[in-house]
Amino acid sequence: MARRGRKRRLEVEAEYWRLLAAGVGSVEACRQLGIGRKTGYRWRAENGGLRPDYLPESSRSGRYLSLLERRRIAAMRERGLTIREIAGQLGRAPSTVSRELRRNSRPHDYGRYDADLAHHRCRERAGRPRRAKLATDPELKAEVQSKLDLEWSPEQIAAHLRTRWPDRPERHLCHETIYRALYQGARGGLNRTLTRKLRTGRPLRKKRRRPDQRMPRFVAPAVLIDHRPPVIELRERLGDWEGDLVVGVRSQSAVATLVDRRTRYLRLVPLPEGHSASQLRDALIAVLGQLPEHARRSLTWDQGSEMARHYELAPYFADGIFFARPGSPWQRGTNENTNGLLRQYLPKRTNLSLYTVDDLRSIEHRLNNRPRKTLSWQTPAQAFAAALAP
Repeated sequence: MARRGRKRRLEVEAEYWRLLAAGVGSVEACRQLGIGRKTGYRWRAENGGLRPDYLPESSRSGRYLSLLERRRIAAMRERGLTIREIAGQLGRAPSTVSRELRRNSRPHDYGRYDADLAHHRCRERAGRPRRAKLATDPELKAEVQSKLDLEWSPEQIAAHLRTRWPDRPERHLCHETIYRALYQGARGGLNRTLTRKLRTGRPLRKKRRRPDQRMPRFVAPAVLIDHRPPVIELRERLGDWEGDLVVGVRSQSAVATLVDRRTRYLRLVPLPEGHSASQLRDALIAVLGQLPEHARRSLTWDQGSEMARHYELAPYFADGIFFARPGSPWQRGTNENTNGLLRQYLPKRTNLSLYTVDDLRSIEHRLNNRPRKTLSWQTPAQAFAAALAP
């Protein structure tokens, strides 16, 4: 006997996607809904990591049978009511009930009408799925796959197709079509393993948040860079610092960097025990205590969680601490450029906790005594010493 197939709980699935959209993790969402975590992983994998395009139950037209009506049909059929009696109870036409029983019952349903399974069958049919363009055009599919093998992005491939076949618009694709074909697997016409050729290499798509819609990172309000005193932009005074973390493999180790905007003088702050907010606070206080007061005017950092206790560092700076906008590293360009130089000595994908304090001091000395074109070929150490002089 044929299998009845898997019964989908559409309300539970819709609630699962709602929780994910609200920022709840997949495992926690499954726990709250009382389902296994593998069920949640399967729902995500089937749709490439993005919420399916199901119309919400509350938005569907009343001309279609609802899940509640189908459950009432099933209950009344179990009691032996006729089609006309069921239709009268529901306020529907007898033909509607008859058609529902005929369309959404299968020989392998053990001779009974299953309301949940019938509702799922109806919802799947309502989508009117059609074969993807890449699944119906082997030559187009081969062309897209060949460019993915060369690690082209979907947007580059979409532009290439318009150049390759300018007079055949049926072979023109937008980049989102290619992404969906990749992440929806067999339904989209491309092999899911080709996602490894994308720059991110993600097996599932990840919903991105707009920078202006992110949740506040800190409990204490952060002052954005827009409110920074204009004198800091001029680079005319000593003591306006920019900072960040240089992280190691899997973000399990880190070194903090402080760079003076005027002189490009670098201080490396070791974090051997970790880079939590309290650990960074203690390490920065130890370094800031070595600087004279007139060399501590302001600090600009990104909105990383390691600065959650920024209010405890603010008293060390005369003008306070300021934060760049999310996803805007160019607002701390001096620090970003210096970190790029630092990667020559602290390569990516290495364990930075293996570097001792003496190692970091040696690297700091090398960079601070390297002539810089922006300083008219002075070294940062020379410029910093001259600025410190009364």
